[in-house]
Amino acid sequence: MGKDKAVIDRDMIRDLADLLNETGLLEIEVEQDGLRVRVSRAGQAVNHFVPAPGSAGPVEPAPAPVPTVADPAKHPGAVKSPMVGTAYRAPAPGAATFVEIGREVTKGQTILIVEAMKTMNQIPAPHSGKVTAIFVEDGNPVEFGEPLMIIE
Repeated sequence: MGKDKAVIDRDMIRDLADLLNETGLLEIEVEQDGLRVRVSRAGQAVNHFVPAPGSAGPVEPAPAPVPTVADPAKHPGAVKSPMVGTAYRAPAPGAATFVEIGREVTKGQTILIVEAMKTMNQIPAPHSGKVTAIFVEDGNPVEFGEPLMIIE
């Protein structure tokens, strides 16, 4: 990559970062001239260049540590994701989270949001109890059936 191209790419990254700050988005990804750039501000350093499809894959950041539970999916109090999407622990960027470990929740109370196909789906507590573990970080992808948290 030539020196002029590198300067243009840095400027593009700065512009994307500014766009994240202006819009409140957590992540943005663009592809231009065979170069894909993804910028994220979800508390992770994910700003990197990714080769165009057909090339070597991207280097992903290490996953965040999660609370220790033998097999969270088999725990009787596990709350599992009803869909594939992006999990949000708060109603808006910078807002207080819906729940924290140690908090009591009531059946039907919103405990997080899963965004799927640009629709924000409120996930209710399936039963009342105390939140003893949370397995998702704000803005991270989740799979169908993936344990999100445990309510005992």
